[in-house]
Amino acid sequence: MRVVFFGTPEFAVPTLDAVAKAHDVVLVVAQPDRPAGRGMKMQAPAVAVRAKELGLPLMQPAKIRTEEFLSEIRRVEPEVGVVIAYGRILPGALLAIPKHGFVNVHGSVLPAWRGAAPIQRAIENGASLTGVTIMRVDEELDHGPMLGIATTEIGPDERTPSLAKRLAIIGAEALLPVLDQLANGTAVETEQDHARATIAPKIEKSEGEVTFEESAQTIYNRFRAFDPWPGIFLRDGVKLTEIRPSPDRGEAGTVLSIDDHVIVATSDGAIRIDEMQRPGKPRTPASAVARALGWRVGERI
Repeated sequence: MRVVFFGTPEFAVPTLDAVAKAHDVVLVVAQPDRPAGRGMKMQAPAVAVRAKELGLPLMQPAKIRTEEFLSEIRRVEPEVGVVIAYGRILPGALLAIPKHGFVNVHGSVLPAWRGAAPIQRAIENGASLTGVTIMRVDEELDHGPMLGIATTEIGPDERTPSLAKRLAIIGAEALLPVLDQLANGTAVETEQDHARATIAPKIEKSEGEVTFEESAQTIYNRFRAFDPWPGIFLRDGVKLTEIRPSPDRGEAGTVLSIDDHVIVATSDGAIRIDEMQRPGKPRTPASAVARALGWRVGERI
């Protein structure tokens, strides 16, 4: 089929590769280049880079609701649209252009975790199972009927980067049969149970701040979810860059030991800190940072 592809980050690249091998990608649409990194130099998003490598037509419009943009989509005559982590809600006028509409590759088992950060929110909330849903796009947030689901377990120590990488591959594999079914008229649409929907809002930097008044598992889940950004950090800005739960117990916030690592009690269990990072400094073994901060065994921090 003739496909128009909307996507932006690295998560969408395996799907672009898969669709480009099996179908005729007539246009790739990605977000504009943005300043990034310490030097804030302009960087192209991963999908734009890959589209150029594959020799595919590419647009990076600042706005997608203009008649000029819609006219360009009509001109390339797509039979179906594919969208994965594009970063914007697609307007109805755009959704109506392809014969088979638009389908989305979403990084959760809907209706759980609708929104911008489904992978991080699943890990943050301690989920042990997630997956990818192929769904028809409508004008509401991750609301359309489902066309396919593929699931995978979340390891107890798994962090966002490894889960995202696996889901990206699973999503690419799950999409291709759905496109074939749309082409031959055998696709089955299943309405979501909207009453069970949960939301996965965009991650804010402030969410990385943790306190030892929380449980060890809550802190650890946020550590796994917010890797690599924003990470987790204490009120003074010190990042906890390598941690794991510990079976030790004590009054929340009490330093239980400072050896090769540091153990601090939480409201339920304790956290073993192997590495920390002070603002403006490199990542350092936790015991050295703790001593520099004046932490003492038996004291509350």
